[in-house]
Amino acid sequence: MTMLGLEGKRVLVTAGAAGIGAAIAERFRSAGAEVWVTDVAPAAVEDAVASGFWATVSNAADENQVIDLAKEVGFEWKSLDVLVNNAGIAGPTGPIETLDTQEWMSTFDVNIHGQFYCVKHFLPLLRTSSSASIINLSSAAGRLGMAGRSAYSATKWAVVGLTKTLAIELGPENIRCNAICPGAVGGPRIEAVIASKAEMLGTSVEEVTALYTGQSSLNRLADASDIGNMAVFLASDMATHVNGQAMAVDGNTEKLY
Repeated sequence: MTMLGLEGKRVLVTAGAAGIGAAIAERFRSAGAEVWVTDVAPAAVEDAVASGFWATVSNAADENQVIDLAKEVGFEWKSLDVLVNNAGIAGPTGPIETLDTQEWMSTFDVNIHGQFYCVKHFLPLLRTSSSASIINLSSAAGRLGMAGRSAYSATKWAVVGLTKTLAIELGPENIRCNAICPGAVGGPRIEAVIASKAEMLGTSVEEVTALYTGQSSLNRLADASDIGNMAVFLASDMATHVNGQAMAVDGNTEKLY
């Protein structure tokens, strides 16, 4: 743990009170960091507070809420070392001509606009750190097409573009920016996605689950802790020359279903 250099670092994880975000937050805390999580679900935030995290109910897709959050974090912490933009939604499933326009827009609001808001308004706090790191959650769908998931895939490609541009803009200030591209990660979210995909294809959940499990060379879903491990590595002293990268944690996924 001492090799990571994260002891006493201050880390903010959006959508960090459940799922992948909670695994990321817990991994940073295990490395000695002080962690603040956000979530749109009040009950999840209460659980996070009970577990010893700083936590706030906040929606990354609402710029005014992000502004208020940045003020709160700034008042309490005065600085920030790591920003993890984890907030994201699955978006609608179906052929593009069937998708609801508002659902399409909402996917962009959370998955890409939310990252823009957080970087924009937390940048002053990140600039107070001697070595800051921004980690944006993309997806295997951010490097591969994904039939029936055009809104999600489009936003995750946008995350990679934003990440690489931020790396260029902020690198001279010693603020690194990288993306993580998870494959299918086990948990309630992927179960909901699989159910929607099965309905779209008119097939069984079991058949679609087998497709998702077998889409990587490892023949299994990732665990949320795998994503947490990569986030900690990217923010650590072991990755001080890693910048502008989209790091796949997908078991070598070559096709998405």
